Amino acid sequence: MKKPIVAILAVVLAIALLAGCAGNKGSTGSEDRNKVEDGIKIGINYELSGKVATYGQSSVEGIELAIEEINEAGGINGKKIIPVKYDTKSEPAEATTLATRLITQDKVVMILGPATSGSFKAQIPVAEKNRIPVISGSATDDSVTVDASGVKEYAFRICFTDSYQGTAMASYALNKLSAKKAAIIMDSSSDYGKGLAKNFREKFEAGGGTIVAEEAYVAGDTDFNGILTKIKGQDFDVIFIPGYYDEAGLIIKQARNLGIDVPILGADGFDSPKLLELAGAAALNNVYYSNHYSSLDEDPKVAKFIENFKAKYNKEPDAFNALGYDLAKFAADAISRAGSLDGESIKKAIEETENFDGVTGTFSIDENHNPVKSVVVIELKDGKQYRAEKIAD
Repeated sequence: MKKPIVAILAVVLAIALLAGCAGNKGSTGSEDRNKVEDGIKIGINYELSGKVATYGQSSVEGIELAIEEINEAGGINGKKIIPVKYDTKSEPAEATTLATRLITQDKVVMILGPATSGSFKAQIPVAEKNRIPVISGSATDDSVTVDASGVKEYAFRICFTDSYQGTAMASYALNKLSAKKAAIIMDSSSDYGKGLAKNFREKFEAGGGTIVAEEAYVAGDTDFNGILTKIKGQDFDVIFIPGYYDEAGLIIKQARNLGIDVPILGADGFDSPKLLELAGAAALNNVYYSNHYSSLDEDPKVAKFIENFKAKYNKEPDAFNALGYDLAKFAADAISRAGSLDGESIKKAIEETENFDGVTGTFSIDENHNPVKSVVVIELKDGKQYRAEKIAD
């Protein structure tokens, strides 16, 4: 009885070894990503909870609408998009962990997101190591795509940079609001706030303006009366607040309560329904901020997007909805032109993008992996968008 058992075990072992060899032979990352039966896996790595969740949630709503439309139209070259979605919890470290999982375990061909610059930058080393493109719709910090070491080969964005919107808002203050003196109240705990403040200051002073006060706060602060009381006695025409909506809304409310009624300027971090909740409608007059899109745009393409978005979500789309939508369409366009699903081919297709026609504008990708596009400056009246104007720096 022993000999037959031994023989059977030997045969089973041989089959297992042959199967293992065959599996190892064909398990390269490119082939995993090219499996027709699996469709095309795209990672969605966004802030769905935590401090800046409204940015991530809005971005993903736009992404999912776009993917739904793409798949209903037949997918990308006949393959359906399979979104693989995770929540970074607004933590850069979590974004890195999830990027690793998306690339090495889920075998995605690219990653969309996160929304904020810090979390997006945190995953770039993983993308570079594995040669998989990562694209953000809203990471505006200049160093997202290029720093002292050069262009980050696999990192891209479809939004303008902080230096661009910072200088654009300084130009708007000087030329549209005839401001000569400005005060800056910035978020010193983020690259976003510091970068915007720096570029606003440089452009405003170069244009003949004077910065009469510059105060700082950190994310999470709620009482700004000390800062505002300190600057109230000074002579200034505008206040620039480079920061996110959760602090900006409170600063605006407290400034108006102290009788500071000069124009208040900000950047795309203002774009959230939470700004109205925190500041109140009465405080949100004479407020202007740079953005990527406005629902006031009468372009037929924008009108169709708004119609489709409302049908799916029963609400008006904001700029992060629009950026997410464009991001997914932009990604699909590049993949359709790549000729292969390997990271190098898709990266090359992204770099070659010209005149992509999105709801946030028509743009091409430059040598620094940034889009060449306009800024929209939005004026609020009683907390609602009242006027929108496209401008160049």
